[in-house]
Amino acid sequence: MTSANAADSDTLTVQSLLERAEERRLAGDYRAGCDLARRAADLAIATGDAAGEAAALRSLANQLMRVGQQEEAIAACRSAVVTLESLGDPVGLCEVLTLQAMPLIDLGMHDEALDVLATAREIAQDLGDRELLYWVHNRTGVVHGRMGEHELSTTYLMQALHMADGMNAEARFCILNNVSDNAVYEIPRLRGRGETEAADRTLVDAIGYVTEALRLAREAHHPYRESISLDNHGMLLALAGDLDGAAGLVEQSRLIAVRSGYRSLESAALQHQARIRLMRGHHTEAIEGLLLALERAHQAGERPMAMEISRELSEAHERIGDFMAALAHYRDFHDLERELHNEVAAARARMAAHHFELDNVRLEAENARLEAELHRARSAELAADNLLWQRQATEDALTGLPNRRSVDERLPRLIASGVPVCVAVADVDRFKLVNDRYGHFVGDEVLRRIAAILLDRIAETDLVARFGGEEFLIALHGSGIEDALAQCELLRASVAAYPWENIEPGLNVTISVGLAEVTGPGALAEAMGRADQRLYQAKRTGRNRVQAD
Repeated sequence: MTSANAADSDTLTVQSLLERAEERRLAGDYRAGCDLARRAADLAIATGDAAGEAAALRSLANQLMRVGQQEEAIAACRSAVVTLESLGDPVGLCEVLTLQAMPLIDLGMHDEALDVLATAREIAQDLGDRELLYWVHNRTGVVHGRMGEHELSTTYLMQALHMADGMNAEARFCILNNVSDNAVYEIPRLRGRGETEAADRTLVDAIGYVTEALRLAREAHHPYRESISLDNHGMLLALAGDLDGAAGLVEQSRLIAVRSGYRSLESAALQHQARIRLMRGHHTEAIEGLLLALERAHQAGERPMAMEISRELSEAHERIGDFMAALAHYRDFHDLERELHNEVAAARARMAAHHFELDNVRLEAENARLEAELHRARSAELAADNLLWQRQATEDALTGLPNRRSVDERLPRLIASGVPVCVAVADVDRFKLVNDRYGHFVGDEVLRRIAAILLDRIAETDLVARFGGEEFLIALHGSGIEDALAQCELLRASVAAYPWENIEPGLNVTISVGLAEVTGPGALAEAMGRADQRLYQAKRTGRNRVQAD
């Protein structure tokens, strides 16, 4: 067999096509990677290779979103989900759901992105898989950043950053770059609030993170990663006042984007070059740059970016006193906003149709499964009755959380395992006022929602229980006091950010948390006492805060 024939033979192997697609992805050649992934998916379907089909669809989605084909990427993810469910592969399912969040974010479908990430988080927690949880936290942080919730984004991203030790270079690059990108928006917000020291610390840390991200990108010889990290590095230098250094790095980013055909990155670089010119006071040059960036954004189909650039053009023209041009670009901004809303609605409709087709496939598979399991139903009834009795004895009836009796059994076992344990007592702020103003039905619903929020955001190895009334116990297993404090801050922020007005207009709910570290098997009672003391300190110093040792 000649070498040419051998190469043709390799293309008929799903695995070899997937390997080539991955090589192209790692080289930043996403269009070639898409073609290879499609061929692998078609071949896997033709040969009945379900696992190969799921892997090919995941590879395809991962590269489609890099070339601006977000809906196709979502469709590939959804098809992969159906296949992975039929295979009973929770790890693969979690990976695909986490990946699916990214094209949803790019389409502006933030609620849908958070929904798939919530499902992925449940799977990762059930598996106790640190790497899967890392990706969920990472992508959740990105969603909140795109929603303008940069404080909450920082909380999630820093959680992911703490989990990235020991992971591969791609995972470490991703979180370092995302933290840096979020800092570009977080620093002006902190400065605007007068938190100068916090802004300066964030800036120094972010420059360190993006420098490391750039090093990893160059080591991998990955032009996409290099371009995006150069751009973030440049914007951070601009915030530090080094406008010459910033302009040089952003220009490097633009040149790589042009050379590699990354149109969205080219648009971003042009936009950021214009921002740097605005910082210099060069308004006319900045407007020229923004107009070119707007043209590139339209060519790349980057409507959200085009909206942002139109708004910046309006502000730039206003600064030089050209109010007619400012008004025109302001109108363009709103026209684009309406078009984007219409496009998102149309995309939702198209994806709903695709989802309906996949639901039919799921239904057929589910019917077959139910028929196969019907003969086991009777024997399962007895086991279910026994489980119900056990749950009633150890479960809080209102929230479904473990009750105090369950805590008395489980918490000593956690402490006896020999790894660090921290205990936290969380109390609903002004809960009596909620009951008095809205009634006990709403009060009960508040407790149920808080229980769900807490349970959703802790690891499977941790423990959350209702201690009675409006008080909850949280035991963080394997966490030192610093990590536990960060986790409790996330829990507090999640409760505060919840849309309580959906339950009752005007309803606002927060929690205060007291945190202490258990220093040994015989020190639980003492730690609980300290946690209670810290809770009272949190209450006295303003509520809606975490107080730790």
